[in-house]
Amino acid sequence: MSTLLFTGNQTFRVEPTAAVPPAPGEVQLQVAYCGVCGTDVHLYHGAMPHRLSLPQVIGHEVSAEIAAIGEGVSGWQVGDRVTVRPLQPGTEDPSDNGQHHIGKNLKFIGIDTPGGMQSHWNVPAHTLHRLPDSLPLTLGAMIEPLAVACHDVRLGRVQAGEYVVVIGGGPIGILIALVARQKGARVLVSEVNAARLELAHSLDLDTVNPSTSDLVAEVERFTSGAMADVVFEVSGVAAGVAAMTQLPRARGRMVMVAIHAEPKPVDLFRVFWRELQLIGVRVYEPEDFEEAIALAESGALPLEELITQVAPLAEAQSVFDAIDRNPAGMKYLLQCS
Repeated sequence: MSTLLFTGNQTFRVEPTAAVPPAPGEVQLQVAYCGVCGTDVHLYHGAMPHRLSLPQVIGHEVSAEIAAIGEGVSGWQVGDRVTVRPLQPGTEDPSDNGQHHIGKNLKFIGIDTPGGMQSHWNVPAHTLHRLPDSLPLTLGAMIEPLAVACHDVRLGRVQAGEYVVVIGGGPIGILIALVARQKGARVLVSEVNAARLELAHSLDLDTVNPSTSDLVAEVERFTSGAMADVVFEVSGVAAGVAAMTQLPRARGRMVMVAIHAEPKPVDLFRVFWRELQLIGVRVYEPEDFEEAIALAESGALPLEELITQVAPLAEAQSVFDAIDRNPAGMKYLLQCS
């Protein structure tokens, strides 16, 4: 088998390794594709070094077939096509309030433990979701980020006929926009990158460039003065946070999707004055994966058009270099088998 090891300092190496039989409660996967997540890129640039044990396999957006089944695992067979919900809940803390997917002792598989950028990968059986035979395995590797979008839209309580503004037109922002539109919402994407604006426009999404247009005025025009029912902050920058509180209507919802590692100013007076709701969202729950799989199988979303490049695992170094050179790219997939 082949394993891609991240060794730090923006460097990978591929090594031949021996497949390890799955432990009790685990399955061994033959990984078909592993997507490169924004989190993987952050790790590549040195973020969260305390969570990695270098050299380490990273990656968590996978499609695969089951190659072997460990003791005590039922309901699965060799050859089943699956994707992975890469969460390993730890010991429940009283503060978790039953929310195991964001528990205090949660381990994220592919960061805190070895991930999917390898030809064979052992994972807990409880992380598996079945992929339909009709779904290409390339799109199977899109299920994890699509599940993020499904989770965000669900917690944002998006309803048909509502006005939605998505601040940030990267992969997750575009997926949120597509899922919200599928729910019947009217969606406007705010993005400064011209190539991403062009892609969003090609997907028949309404767009605005806040660097060349007055974003508040454009939202007012788009909504005929009503302003947004829901605003998703996906940009991760201070300007996005500043805009977020200016766009909702009275009692509108703001959904914080982006990771803001450092505190940023928030207009709390606006939150008070208009009775706005701020909703934090993180990762996903099992029902979000099932919704994502159903959406992908239905063909209702143009997922193929979001795949920028598919490359062999051995070319991972050049793929990460390409992502740095082309920040407008969407989804890059590594072929692992």
